[in-house]
Amino acid sequence: MTLDTSTIGDWADLPFFADELPTISSQLATDTRDILPPADQVFTALTRTPQADVRVVILGQDPYPTPGHAHGLAFSVAPDVRPLPRSLNNIFKEMVDDLGAAPLNGDLRFLADQGVLLLNTVLTVPAGEANGHKTLGWQKLTHQVLAAVSQTRPCAFVLWGKQAQSLAPHIASPKDSTNPSDGHLMIQTAHPSPLSARRGFFGSRPFSKINTWLAQRGEPTINWTDA
Repeated sequence: MTLDTSTIGDWADLPFFADELPTISSQLATDTRDILPPADQVFTALTRTPQADVRVVILGQDPYPTPGHAHGLAFSVAPDVRPLPRSLNNIFKEMVDDLGAAPLNGDLRFLADQGVLLLNTVLTVPAGEANGHKTLGWQKLTHQVLAAVSQTRPCAFVLWGKQAQSLAPHIASPKDSTNPSDGHLMIQTAHPSPLSARRGFFGSRPFSKINTWLAQRGEPTINWTDA
């Protein structure tokens, strides 16, 4: 697998790409397993949502390990995938309860185009081996992305589950806020997986909360349902 960073725009300035990516790339090049997502989709989250456009950050864990599912965005799947992964199905259930509707399929690229950064903490996975690349070093990219985005402007950060919540220390206070009390919106609940969704994810209404916060800031709200 050969990774191409030519499409990631202003994200390329993060130290990760000079300091850590060469080592990760060499490890991937010698890995004989089927690696997901395809090489040209590994950085889709960064390509699709430029740093200057980020308004919401939703953190995932690692890509779906089922071939044909992952395409570089956390929780998102290719539009023809049926049935939906169980975590995404629960996200859509909560969306229906919260907003009255959900997208017709699992392709969330339309959210990325509205400034929702759908970033996995680990960007690659061997097919059939969930968390198989958790020791490669991808997490350093997530740390730097969170620091860079949070320092720039107030954003909504969605941290579902303990793994995502453990990254909260990398979220800094925004430097350009005109009001000292005008900080980030932090949404921290249980993960939407079937094992934990009923422990606080269902009923949390994150989507309407984000839109209310954006509206109060005078920003366009997110069209979560692609309606």
